[in-house]
Amino acid sequence: MQFSEYQGQTVLITGAASGIGLAQVREFLSQGAKVIAIDRQPQPVELMSTESLNYQVADVCDEAALVGAIQAGVAELGQPLIVCNTAGKLDGYRPTLETCLDQWQSILATDLTSQFIVTNTVLPGMLAAKQGVFVNMASIAGLVAGGGGAAYTAAKHAIIGYTKQLDLDYAAKGIRANCIAPGAIDTPMNAADFAGDGKMAKWVASETPAQRWAKPNEVADLTLFLASRHADYIHGTVTPIDGGWLEK
Repeated sequence: MQFSEYQGQTVLITGAASGIGLAQVREFLSQGAKVIAIDRQPQPVELMSTESLNYQVADVCDEAALVGAIQAGVAELGQPLIVCNTAGKLDGYRPTLETCLDQWQSILATDLTSQFIVTNTVLPGMLAAKQGVFVNMASIAGLVAGGGGAAYTAAKHAIIGYTKQLDLDYAAKGIRANCIAPGAIDTPMNAADFAGDGKMAKWVASETPAQRWAKPNEVADLTLFLASRHADYIHGTVTPIDGGWLEK
């Protein structure tokens, strides 16, 4: 799908080195957008020497580093009017009694607090421009139990609430905020499910009505739509992309 409106627009994407974040970077670049990409991992080889890309290495759990990375990207490519808060990590499906405080805080810092920091850093510029779109990465674990452990499920539920409040507070000022709730997506974050004979991955596919895992580009395609003017009347929603998992 092609969206001519992205030509020359600046997009900010966290978690940009792999999985869904990398797929989002690819898709927006293919649409002619300028992309500020942030990840704690080095710039992927496929993105080396890519025009219209400013790649910043920063840990989203480090507020100073994250804000500095955003500011450096803005200095080169301009104010982002689209933000994809995609960075996140799993918690090993640990129940609460198997989760120590450091693990809890680490998951929330990566999955939830990073979105707060990014949002508060770029939102003033969006308000000045009287337009801006946030596409925040939630999960089916933000809607039901079982998609993660105690910390991950709590963080993803919180992202949905934060996104709804963000949209409510600023919709009248030209801001839109929505969530994507992926189910089984074949990314490096889920590599453990495919380890060995892939028994867990096969089980997940068998339990998914669509009988398969999705590819990251399928989530990126949904992102393109939600960030576009075609979705201008979609506010504060959660859009599952889960092969039918939630319908059960």
